[in-house]
Amino acid sequence: MEDSVYQKLREQLDQYSVGFPTTHSGIEMKILRKLFTEDEAGIFLDMSLLLEESASVAKRSGRDEEKTAEAIENMAQKGLIFRKRMDDTIKYAAVPFLVGSYEFQVGRMDKEFAEMFEDYFEEALTKNISNVHLPLRTVPVHKSVDIGANIAPYRDAREIIEMKDNIALADCICRKQKRLLGEDCDNPREVCFMFGSHAEYYVENGLARKITQEEALSVIDKCEEAGLVCQPANSINPGGMCNCCGDCCGILRALKIQPKPSEMVVNNYWASVDPDICTGCETCVDRCQMEAVSINESDIAQINTDRCIGCGLCVTTCPSEAMSLVLKPEESRFEPPTNGRDLMQKTAQKRRKTLMPLSMSG
Repeated sequence: MEDSVYQKLREQLDQYSVGFPTTHSGIEMKILRKLFTEDEAGIFLDMSLLLEESASVAKRSGRDEEKTAEAIENMAQKGLIFRKRMDDTIKYAAVPFLVGSYEFQVGRMDKEFAEMFEDYFEEALTKNISNVHLPLRTVPVHKSVDIGANIAPYRDAREIIEMKDNIALADCICRKQKRLLGEDCDNPREVCFMFGSHAEYYVENGLARKITQEEALSVIDKCEEAGLVCQPANSINPGGMCNCCGDCCGILRALKIQPKPSEMVVNNYWASVDPDICTGCETCVDRCQMEAVSINESDIAQINTDRCIGCGLCVTTCPSEAMSLVLKPEESRFEPPTNGRDLMQKTAQKRRKTLMPLSMSG
């Protein structure tokens, strides 16, 4: 029974987001057994991505209502599912592994789990990423785009912050995972934003702290100075926003090994160099997280547009102002999905999966 329920759980998680593929080593099953008890795995299989009260889950699955409510709340506290308080009711929903229950482990991750995830990342997730719509997108650094350009608010990190009333700040799960392995970098750690109901969930579970818009904008400036890539959730109305480095971030690490990262990110810009004023100082080379900038034989910076993800970090520190962000050709531009649900649906279609729980789909 135990193997069966965990196998079904893996199959269910593989329906969502970037998936949860099998491996030769079976490391994915070790991860599931570490996170879920057998009973919790069974309850997860009877839940969907749609928010509902625990009583609905109990009724549908034939479970005791009181015991189910207690178990589901415990699962939410463990970061296995999502919880949202709505007036006098509490509703819960299943979540993907990425982005979802993995990130929710920021307060619970230990070295064993960090090692498990690294093995799984190397064996499975890096190969799966080319077949999905990425859960994060890249937005340009605020000062890197001409102020006269017509930039949609959801394409600017500061605008995203200024549209949010409920903001929480959490440690970066990726840097915590790498720190537990003794491989972390020197970049700031408390840099991940959550908005709205996601902020409430993180704060209630002790995973983040509430901050003001002014504090959030200050963090954005600190991240830009540190050379971090700003990546909100891949939707027009994001529920969160990360500030990432190529050393630790799972998304950027996976992108770096792809031959053409620019084709996988939702960003309509790439960097350009004015060769007449470039001094070949290599500041841009050091700032680039995607290894998209190099110095040619004429000691002038050149951009590999197959690798440039349009973050603008090279622009803001160019001492000669030779770097700029320019719009990609129209056929190469992308529009992010409207919301997280839309993103999940598009990703499922691309992967030929269904968002309906397998137990309900027959």
